[in-house]
Amino acid sequence: MTTNVLVVDDSSVSRKILIASLPKDWDINITQAVNGLDALEKYHQGLADIIFLDLTMPVMDGFQTLETMQKEGLDSFVIVLTADIQPEAEARVMKLGAMAFLKKPVNKEYLVTILKEHGIYD
Repeated sequence: MTTNVLVVDDSSVSRKILIASLPKDWDINITQAVNGLDALEKYHQGLADIIFLDLTMPVMDGFQTLETMQKEGLDSFVIVLTADIQPEAEARVMKLGAMAFLKKPVNKEYLVTILKEHGIYD
């Protein structure tokens, strides 16, 4: 079964780096979004089983996106990818429902470990 992956980041370079880091043999359909509002629209279109979410973006940042998802009861597996690696940021996103918190640039091996630990990729 194909998994819908949504990559949310205002930087096209960051999106490309993340997409290149995903396992090549993973059966996924990748959609991209440039901010949280765009991401929520794509979620409602059924394009987001798994979301890779940046925190710092214009229009609607990652924190606001997670807050909205929590308020609306939206169910998706969210992995936050950010350069903001402060413990407070990590604690806040985990409280808002993120399943994992990874720093940029993404470490491909660690990303695969996280996916396996949560039963998303084997």
